[in-house]
Amino acid sequence: MSQVKCAVSCFQEGFSCAQAVFSAYGPQYGLDREMALKAAGAFGGGMGHMGHVCGAVTGAFMVIGLKHAKTQPEDNESRDEAYRLVQEFAERFKAHNDSIICRELLGCDISTPAALEMAREKGLFETLCPRLVQDAAEIIEEILE
Repeated sequence: MSQVKCAVSCFQEGFSCAQAVFSAYGPQYGLDREMALKAAGAFGGGMGHMGHVCGAVTGAFMVIGLKHAKTQPEDNESRDEAYRLVQEFAERFKAHNDSIICRELLGCDISTPAALEMAREKGLFETLCPRLVQDAAEIIEEILE
């Protein structure tokens, strides 16, 4: 199964958007699936249902970090490359979806119980979010090639 399909499948199994993207790519960088799921576990719904940066985007940012972030204090080249790729990813995701902000993508602020329930009733997590996970996975795959 491709990593894009793996990410979408993971989301459809009941994991968050951040968990789905991060866990699909983590193992290729030495992070097992369970640890990836744990590490990304609080980032879904725009950071714990606060409606901020989309979890699929955050998951992708973390994947970029696994591949490119600096691990030595003096390695500013790696840091700069990671930051460049994060910015490139964000621009590409925005070009597809007009925003990287969860509440803007969903059209409601899921940080409130009423709006969260409305999003669930509208089926946004079953219809819109899988597409956002797929977009994030496809973009991260292209960026990391």
